Amino acid sequence: MDNNISSIRKEQKMTQQELAEKVDVTRQTIIALEQGRYNPSLLLAFRITMALGMKMIEEVFTFSQEDVHDDTRK
Repeated sequence: MDNNISSIRKEQKMTQQELAEKVDVTRQTIIALEQGRYNPSLLLAFRITMALGMKMIEEVFTFSQEDVHDDTRK
């Protein structure tokens, strides 16, 4: 799953630590999300979207058919 967390966060002059505190995760989680090494739960994705001031989750996260199929194989 791709995301725009880093670019949106930087546009808003928000640090990784500030975002982490707003969504109640560690800074390391935000780093992993921004680098695409971790896919958030649906709840965390919504919390990040709201913390970044976005109205739709699709403004922050991009889901593809491959993401859906990869998840079902686990």
